[in-house]
Amino acid sequence: MPGELNKKVFVAGAGGVIGRRLCPLLVRDGWSVTGTTRSAEKASALRAMGVTPVIVDVFDEKALLDIVCAAQPDVVVHQLTDLPPALDPTKMADALIRNARLREVGTRNLVAAAVAAGARRMVAQSLAFVYAPGPTPYREDAPLNLDDPDFGLSARAVASLEQQVLSAPFEAIVLRYGKLYGPGTGFDKPSSGGPLHVDAAADAARRAVMSGEAGIYNIAEDDGTVTIDKARAALGWNADFRIGEYNRQADTSPDP
Repeated sequence: MPGELNKKVFVAGAGGVIGRRLCPLLVRDGWSVTGTTRSAEKASALRAMGVTPVIVDVFDEKALLDIVCAAQPDVVVHQLTDLPPALDPTKMADALIRNARLREVGTRNLVAAAVAAGARRMVAQSLAFVYAPGPTPYREDAPLNLDDPDFGLSARAVASLEQQVLSAPFEAIVLRYGKLYGPGTGFDKPSSGGPLHVDAAADAARRAVMSGEAGIYNIAEDDGTVTIDKARAALGWNADFRIGEYNRQADTSPDP
């Protein structure tokens, strides 16, 4: 990312399953991190990570605008979701409706706030498992399955998210995440159809904060469902990344 940076990043959804892993990585990289949550308990946990926590409802357009402008971030990271733990099937129908609204209206408010604050870049979370049926592995330019009876609502919501982010007057990177597994997701093992460990998801966002050309990137394990060549080449991303190993290597590396 060209130009001088203050190394300030605003993470919307910092208390979520990816945000909780991303924020310590950014702090370790030397970023000043402001992170949102809706919970006082999660705010305390974020503060312990070295994050400046803010409690805000992203549907409150004015409050969000004021908070982002006060933070003056170079980069805004959009990790907002509203899904039940372990994707509880008894709660998913209502959750998908809320999540779709978050991706449409919440994104609109966040983009407006980022523009007003003068952010240079936004990194936003999308989905890599809502492509329309076609030849695999799916490339980033493959169409989304907007009319699917199961995934159509989510596909239309992320299509709106992507359009809003990519058309805004800043550098925009959209990370299409595969099916998450790992700590905090409710899924211990990878599934078929493009799985993604939550640590590797966080690392993709970390890398996209600082590098990579604007555009869309598939972020998933290479099981033949989606192609991840672009993320490997442009972001230097590896689906095998795990935070524990990264921290061990960082702690044992000699000072420069």
